[in-house]
Amino acid sequence: MKKIPLSAGGSLGALLSLLLFAGANVHAGDNQAPAKPEIQLASRYQGQENISEFFISEKLDGVRGYWTGKQLLTRRGNIIKTPVFFTIGWPNIPLDGELWLGRNRFEQVSATVRTFKAKAEDWQQIRFMIFDLPDHKGTFSKRIKAMQAIVTATNNPYLKMISQEKLPSVSSLQARLKQVVDNGGEGLMLHHRDAYYQSGRNALVMKLKQYQDAEAVVLAHNPGTGKYLDKLGSLLVKTSEGIIFKIGTGFSDQEREFPPPIGSTITYRYTGKTKNGVPRFASFMRQRH
Repeated sequence: MKKIPLSAGGSLGALLSLLLFAGANVHAGDNQAPAKPEIQLASRYQGQENISEFFISEKLDGVRGYWTGKQLLTRRGNIIKTPVFFTIGWPNIPLDGELWLGRNRFEQVSATVRTFKAKAEDWQQIRFMIFDLPDHKGTFSKRIKAMQAIVTATNNPYLKMISQEKLPSVSSLQARLKQVVDNGGEGLMLHHRDAYYQSGRNALVMKLKQYQDAEAVVLAHNPGTGKYLDKLGSLLVKTSEGIIFKIGTGFSDQEREFPPPIGSTITYRYTGKTKNGVPRFASFMRQRH
């Protein structure tokens, strides 16, 4: 098995305490809001047999980020307020990646990203894990080499590259998926070696999970009983297809005490659907901000 290792993180030491926040490198005179980035979106894995033609990486449960060459944006085009030290030396070309703290730490990284002036020590724990180069005209195989060169040349401990590996078969892919999920990971990404970067859905870039996930809008809070008396029992939600159903599992005690507001959007996971299109075994994951 050929594997491209993930380089280790580092530290800028005492320099961090001397650097102030710079609002994602927004320059004086930049009066217009940045445009929403035209990012690439993954398709769902459909059981392809030619696994050896794909690079495999872990699907990180973080916050999608897009470096324009000057500033870091969310997938919706909002500026992410980073401290100066976080983006020192980053290249002046677009980078597509994930702001990541580690497995099962989405809420923490999301809170830091949403905070206008988060503490410097919070950002010291985050890495921007790049997985593609939007403006590069070569195949994914060539873009991997280019990303490795960028990370090495930048020499910034906060800019890393997601590890990419090759697997020989579907059975080895499923074994890798089980290993990742058993250790708290979300799933895998498959990226064809000859794929080009394109905005929108790309059939040659796929995500593979043990479960499916989707979003829904909260319609109502249903009260709980027993140990959940006077707390949330379940959420009544509506999908984009108009399907209305209840979600009663997956909530922490704090989330049952302070549930997602009515009108907010939540992410849930499920395993298949009924003949009427209702998600089976739906479980709450998080509120989308």
